[in-house]
Amino acid sequence: MKRIILITGGQRCGKSSFAQKTALSLSPTPVYLATSRIWDDEFRQRVERHKADRGAEWTNIEEEKFLSRHSLEGRTIVIDCVTLWATNFFFDLDSDVNTVLNAIKEEFNKFTAQDATFIFVTNEIGLGGVSENQIQRKFTDLQGWTNQYIAQQADQVYLMIAGIPLQVK
Repeated sequence: MKRIILITGGQRCGKSSFAQKTALSLSPTPVYLATSRIWDDEFRQRVERHKADRGAEWTNIEEEKFLSRHSLEGRTIVIDCVTLWATNFFFDLDSDVNTVLNAIKEEFNKFTAQDATFIFVTNEIGLGGVSENQIQRKFTDLQGWTNQYIAQQADQVYLMIAGIPLQVK
């Protein structure tokens, strides 16, 4: 049975840890679908450290944009994270918010058409002040609308505060 869970919050609030614990409580062999691009050596080392920390029970997949390429029927999948996933579309599609939002929604719908448990991790970047930088303001809007779209589709939504999950849906 398809199930969508969204976990949101600020930086370093425990979103990924909660997502991984949730996945392990639902499946002995979950999937970790990483959406980030590797942009420097420090980040590459961070990614490798996270992979090693997760353990052998995890299937690790790296996919920057087209999540639906992966047939994961019947699996429990942590998608970490929506913010980096949206960033990849944002820069590849010349920061055109409407085009990017439509592409994200289309790909989200294709991917979540599978009968699986999806645990999406995202950031609430709009909780801070308003940036003076136009491109950052555009991305903050995009992220907010993306989060709203996923939350509308989700069966459960959690807001993480200082490592504590608060169920809001």
